[in-house]
Amino acid sequence: MDSNNLNPRLRVMQAADLKDKVVLVRVDHNVVKKGKVIDPYRIDATLGTIYAIAEKGGRPILMTHIGRPKDKKTGKIACKADESVGPIVKYLEQKLPLRIGVPQLPVDPDKGILHLDAALQPALADLKNRKVSMLYLPNTRWFQGEESKGPERALFAKELSAIADVYINDAFGSWQAHASTYDVAKLLPAYTGHLLQKEILNCQRVLEPERPFVAVVAGAKYDTKIGPLKILFEKADHLILGGLIYNTFLAAKYGIEINGVTAEEKALAADLVALDAQAKKIVETPYLLESETDQAKVAGQCRTLELKNLKQGQKLAFVLDADPKSFEDSKVKEVIGSAKTLFVNAVMGLMPHFGEGSRAFYNLVAANKSALKLFGGGDTLQELKNLCPGVYLAGTDDPRTYYFTGGGSVLTAIEEGSPYKIKPVEVLLG
Repeated sequence: MDSNNLNPRLRVMQAADLKDKVVLVRVDHNVVKKGKVIDPYRIDATLGTIYAIAEKGGRPILMTHIGRPKDKKTGKIACKADESVGPIVKYLEQKLPLRIGVPQLPVDPDKGILHLDAALQPALADLKNRKVSMLYLPNTRWFQGEESKGPERALFAKELSAIADVYINDAFGSWQAHASTYDVAKLLPAYTGHLLQKEILNCQRVLEPERPFVAVVAGAKYDTKIGPLKILFEKADHLILGGLIYNTFLAAKYGIEINGVTAEEKALAADLVALDAQAKKIVETPYLLESETDQAKVAGQCRTLELKNLKQGQKLAFVLDADPKSFEDSKVKEVIGSAKTLFVNAVMGLMPHFGEGSRAFYNLVAANKSALKLFGGGDTLQELKNLCPGVYLAGTDDPRTYYFTGGGSVLTAIEEGSPYKIKPVEVLLG
């Protein structure tokens, strides 16, 4: 990693004195579902920072959010065992020769954990006396102050700052400004971890790409992707769409109705249709899979459609995947095969039952051996690993392939025009 290409104002952990310091580290280990680690990639990606803290003589306290324990309607916080950090700690202890302490803090049944109070002190003493190698705080979203807009937030940030000497942010996937990602960084000497530095550098490779640059974006909602889509449209030489985003674009362009696409979304997509009428950057996958049901595949209820046969006013059932034949199309193959930079934040079909289009697409991307391939995190990585495990593993050892830990964070950086405008990164600028 060449940190010389980072913004010189960015405070990096390489410059921090950590000897005998307690180091509060915000990570993004949001990989637990139903009490199990579903994919350890985000955990493994932070090991370099953990090693570096230990090597510099620091004593780390890790913290992450898991899931969404706060009920949006009632505001109540449910501290459920299946959203605890326990499975992460167990994985780390198996991976590293460390003993990790997990403080047990009082929980209010409606408000979660109110304070980092005296109950933390025995665990903190064990860390400072080297009885444990590291502490891992409970799920940050169990704390009342983490996402609060009231005085609880400032108090929680102050309590976090009181237990450490230094703060390091290594949580690229946690791009929202909360107490543990933003506020506490104002109260302690604050630095960027090794993983976050790598993510920033690779964001810059998306924003300043080697050309031809091809961006591939899919998603379940069009309105949440409008900002980054328009920026990518301007930056890319070609744009390929998938999922409901593609359905929305097709509905607007061809004047058709597709089950699951609202009139509001269709109207929003009209701008992109108009832009592409002039620039002609969007490469359409010409074969689609239509189904009468959005559940499992049912014999006789799925059919392949060709774009060239669509008629204005036509009503389609659910369009749930790109037919794999789309990735044998000469235009699609030429665009992906000739790219020098490929940004992929896409699952083509509705998982888990409609994966053939994604599998064909990922294999076509892998066939381009010379391109820089940058994959968004989250669902994209999960399905790449599930559908094409060989391609995924090859990418982990390929210097021309990078897997972001947070797909939404990359899109936010694209929309803002810079990773340094993401609030938890911006606060680390000196």
